[in-house]
Amino acid sequence: MGSEKWKKMSEKLNFDALSILAEPFYIFTHTILSLLLPLSFLLLARLSTGQHIPSFTSSPTSTLSSLFLYAINPLLVQFLVSVVSVSALVHGLTGRFPSLSESVSRPRLYAAWVLLCSLQVCVGLGLEETIVAGFWAVDYGNRTPLIRRLVFFLGLYQTMLHWSRTVVKPVVDDTVFGFERDERWVERVAVGGCFGGLWWWKLRAEVEALALVVEVKRELLMDVGNAEIFGLWLYYMTVTVGWVRLVKGLIRLVDGAALLWPRPKPSNDCSCVDDAQV
Repeated sequence: MGSEKWKKMSEKLNFDALSILAEPFYIFTHTILSLLLPLSFLLLARLSTGQHIPSFTSSPTSTLSSLFLYAINPLLVQFLVSVVSVSALVHGLTGRFPSLSESVSRPRLYAAWVLLCSLQVCVGLGLEETIVAGFWAVDYGNRTPLIRRLVFFLGLYQTMLHWSRTVVKPVVDDTVFGFERDERWVERVAVGGCFGGLWWWKLRAEVEALALVVEVKRELLMDVGNAEIFGLWLYYMTVTVGWVRLVKGLIRLVDGAALLWPRPKPSNDCSCVDDAQV
């Protein structure tokens, strides 16, 4: 009897210890995987920059790396990011787009696994190859208006949140806890804080290449390729997501102010007198 009691106590302590460690591991994993989407924008911007700057034309270390960097990886990243961006835009416009977090069906969960693993491999290897090839930020100056940069920042944040809720969260929930749970404020704070730090550190200096490479190529009388056109389309789609979120926020703000605004009280005075009763 005594041994069974101690065994149950040890199992309970182990379970409590795992529960305590599972929460920070969950937040860390969820945050890192959520940042894959803004990192994919950084990768596409570096590829667009590196393909037209003369000092960045040094080839990678091998033919296989060159094939992956210039042919296979951009196509995969463009396809995956476009799927997420279009989904985020449709969800922002309608608010009724079906998300993976709204269903526990296994096919949707498997699709999230495939999408997450594919983007993780492409972004990880792609960024590593850009560092080896010497693709770094290019200072284009203040060519982009401030309002457009702010709206792009908001749109990229909303797209990342959509990616986090529809793909990352179901996968991490199923892996760590075995079931889906409601989103907590600490998860959103962690994701938002890390995204802000990444934006200030790298994104704000490099991601503008998606919109400015086309302009720079035209000034240099260079041909504009499909990759540059896609980057420009992706940039303005993200700006559209930001405008949709901004307009919706303003509408909610106006509705809230209208509810708080005091309404005039109806008058109880009756000035109508029936002539027949006089």
